Formats: sequence, structure tokens, C-alpha cells
Amino acid sequence: MGPMRGIKVFAPLVFVLLLAGCTALKVVTHKVSDDPVDAPAGAYRIDPHHTSVHFDVDHLGFSRFVARFNHIEGTLDAVPAAPEKSSLSVTIDAASIDTNVRELDEILKGADMFDAANHPDIRFVSTGLKRTGQARGEMTGDLTIRNRTNPVTLHVTFNGAAPDPLTAKDTLGFSATGSFDRADWGLSAWWPAVGNEVRVRIEAEFVKPKS
Repeated sequence: MGPMRGIKVFAPLVFVLLLAGCTALKVVTHKVSDDPVDAPAGAYRIDPHHTSVHFDVDHLGFSRFVARFNHIEGTLDAVPAAPEKSSLSVTIDAASIDTNVRELDEILKGADMFDAANHPDIRFVSTGLKRTGQARGEMTGDLTIRNRTNPVTLHVTFNGAAPDPLTAKDTLGFSATGSFDRADWGLSAWWPAVGNEVRVRIEAEFVKPKS
């Protein structure tokens, strides 16, 4: 290998290493504020790559069977100075149910449960938010499944706000838990082998589009 060819090969490698070093430095020095008041106000969208909705139900008294939805969209209108004025709307693709058992996924999409062919969307629209601590609150909202709507309450933790070190976009992060009786939505198939209490766990990131 001649000296010029060595330089041509080495230069891109140096650039990659420098870029990786700068990216690593941004991540290492990245800090978030866990006080919602510090978050920029405005309209945010769910980051589907960093959002998950899991739920579990009792299975024959042996364990709680866990499943998730893979396709989630939503918007958040954040009002950090007055959190109770914030609003959230989320749509879940019912056909994206994922139990890690393909045959069961098809059954749950069917008429006995979500009936995804006729009711493709599961929707949650917030109706209120009460702050219970600096980074905690209770969000009430209407949950619609198979065209039936009932109120639910989610216990929300605000994880942090900051510009994402990789994209420079304002980002908010939340965790939430809640529970409800699936029979209230007419989804009581297979009881009592499958319990009626549904426990939900949510991890969500919201990103503010750049104007």
C-alpha cells in the first residue's frame, strides 16, 4: 500500500472515530430535567420507536400472561406551566397485538376479542390531569375498545425533558401504569381461565417536531 492510498483509507476512519467520539460525548454529558415545568410547551408526537404499551392478565392462576401492541400513534399538547391543561390522544392498532404466539395473536384479533377487522383502532383521549407530586400525576381519560368507551385512570411519572442529544429535538419521557376490568368493554371471553383484571404498563417518549 502506497502512502497516498494509506492516507485515503485512514482519513475516513479518522472522521468516523471523531464523529463517534462527539456523539458519545453528547450522550455522556446529556442531562434531563425531571420537573415538568422545565419542559418546552407545545405540540408533541409519540416516538413509536421508543414507546411501548404492555398489558397482562391472569392465566389459570399460574402466572400473568404478558402481551403488547406494536403500532402506536399519538399527540400530546403539553402545557408545563399548568399541567392540568395538557391533553393527550393516542391511537393503537388493534391488529398489532403481539403475544409472542402467532396463533394466539390471530385469535385475539378475531371476533371473540378485539375484532380488529371491524374495530381497527383502540383509542385513549385524556379528560383530566391532577398533579400528585413534582414528577407524578393521575391522568383520567376515555378508553374506547370495540366502539365501547369507559373512563380509566393512569398513574403517570414524568421521567424527564431535554433536547435529544442525537437529534436536537425537544423530547419528553413518561411512564404510566393502570388497571381496568375488561368485562366493562364486553371483552369477557375465556373467563375465568383468563382473568378480567387487565394491568397496563406504558413507556412513552414524545418528540416536538422542529418548525
